[in-house]
Amino acid sequence: MSKKVCFLLCNSMYTLDGIRSTLGLSVENQYAYSVIMYNELPELSDYNKENIDWIRDMEGDVLSTVDANVERHGMTKITMEELGQKLREMNIIIPYGIMRPLETNDNFN
Repeated sequence: MSKKVCFLLCNSMYTLDGIRSTLGLSVENQYAYSVIMYNELPELSDYNKENIDWIRDMEGDVLSTVDANVERHGMTKITMEELGQKLREMNIIIPYGIMRPLETNDNFN
């Protein structure tokens, strides 16, 4: 039985990896979604654009709370209120790429 899975991508360092993971679950016959929160993505390579297209071809989607991602990359706009409603429909929610602060705290903002 297919499940609905949502990746919450809050950390810009792991966003593209999270999109690849979303595609991987789509290939495994899951309804997979990525939500890019708070981060504006730089220009995407053709490889990453194809990954997003494949997710959509398999009945998933890549959504963003950031208007710049919607305008530059054609992602589906979602507000925080809409996201809350969408998460209620999901079977599995994955907060992907959340970093823990290191002792030096060099790479954590």
